[in-house]
Amino acid sequence: MAAKPSVTFSPLDEAGEGTLVLLAGAEGALPGGLNEATASLARRAASVGKFKGKSLSTVEATTPEGETNDRVLVIGTKGDAAPTGEDWLKIGGVAAGKTSGSKAVTIRCETPDGPLSAQDAAQVALGAVLRAYKFDRYKSGKGEKAAEEKEKEEAPSSIVLAVSDPQAATAAYEIAAAVGEGVVLARDLVNEPANILTTTEYASRIEALAEHGLEVEILDEAAMRDLKMHALLGVAQGSPMPPRLCIMRWNGGTKGEAPVAFVGKGVIFDTGGISIKPAAGMEDMKGDMGGSAAVVGLMRALAGRKAKVNAIGVVGLVENAVDGNAQRPGDIVTAMSGTTIEVLNTDAEGRLVLADALWYTQDRFKPKFMVNLATLTGAIIVALGNHHAGLFSNDDELSQRLTAAGLATGEKVWRMPLGKEYDKMIEGKFADIRNIGGGRAAGSITAAQFLQRFVNDVPWAHLDVAGTAMGSPASEYNQSWASGFGVRLLDRLIADHYEAK
Repeated sequence: MAAKPSVTFSPLDEAGEGTLVLLAGAEGALPGGLNEATASLARRAASVGKFKGKSLSTVEATTPEGETNDRVLVIGTKGDAAPTGEDWLKIGGVAAGKTSGSKAVTIRCETPDGPLSAQDAAQVALGAVLRAYKFDRYKSGKGEKAAEEKEKEEAPSSIVLAVSDPQAATAAYEIAAAVGEGVVLARDLVNEPANILTTTEYASRIEALAEHGLEVEILDEAAMRDLKMHALLGVAQGSPMPPRLCIMRWNGGTKGEAPVAFVGKGVIFDTGGISIKPAAGMEDMKGDMGGSAAVVGLMRALAGRKAKVNAIGVVGLVENAVDGNAQRPGDIVTAMSGTTIEVLNTDAEGRLVLADALWYTQDRFKPKFMVNLATLTGAIIVALGNHHAGLFSNDDELSQRLTAAGLATGEKVWRMPLGKEYDKMIEGKFADIRNIGGGRAAGSITAAQFLQRFVNDVPWAHLDVAGTAMGSPASEYNQSWASGFGVRLLDRLIADHYEAK
């Protein structure tokens, strides 16, 4: 794995080493307090590059020999409105991306309007760290680019942020960094190949989170059979990988207060089962556990920042494989709730896993609400592309709060409809319901209608992250195939509305 840059904070008046990053405003205006040589060099570079300070635009110059800094990079901050937290995250990402190959980078956290707040500076630092992420643990180095070229692509090993209040910025970054650890964990899990991240290995990694203060409980196949989780078990029966249900608890709120709950689909690999997928692109189905990865990453983040909330994370881990014992189209299974399900398509397996996981969560923990995340349908990509996750919910307040958290973090969601008309599309012929609707119409909606059958009127939201958890467009702070989508979104939801003040 690529090494994570070290992050420290220093006073604004201290000169840093390596590449110096400056933040410019409208028309390329620079902050005050710069030494004349640096300011003059930056102004000349801006003039040559016709730099106007537009948000995320850059210009750079090499400093004369003998100067403390070997290079000056200027990043624009001028947008249509005042920069938000996500804007500062992007700026940090641009700083890390544009200074690849530098051993040390100093980011002066000041614009012409004044110094950045501690929280904004922390977001700059987090953006730089998230941009530096690479999943390269399986690269042996054989046949790779020359070492010198590779070094030029490496993120800075040291990032110093010059701020007005280093102590406050350090404290703010400790919280941001904990969330960042959750994002990185989610990315790692999704990027892992399925022969490494088996169901049991995944469960072991979740168990290891106990060292961060989470209470972890793992249910094996026998325990799930005793609970009559036959919807989940039916998906797993074609694989030699045994299923697991992993429960994580963070008890940071008032003792006895109802928890908030998050449930994730953890299909470590999805062949489609007997309703097998086309071969082209099937390798991406190692990421079909992206919803569960977000839940695991969120729980790691809450524990890391010691969130003042009681939270439950539940993930169902299975492999949807093909062998003589695999579930067949036409099979009927009985979920933990007692609902009978006609399995018409074995590739609509994630909803079967979630059916039992959702019912178990609401039945055992009586949460304030449940949010489930799943790479559930290709149809959501057809509807929304890769820039929004689909949001389905039975609760307007929860939907509004998720939408606001999405806008604040850049992990955007778009609410889709639910309704009785769609419910009719999953009525079963030989069982209570069937696991797909009729034909190709409203595929994401009928999947959500299916899940709604298992929430028992608890306030609930379903996030279909098929287009955002993996293979989504690169951004200023993510160059990885796996994005870690959902961790920052849900952490923000909790921080804004559900933590004890």
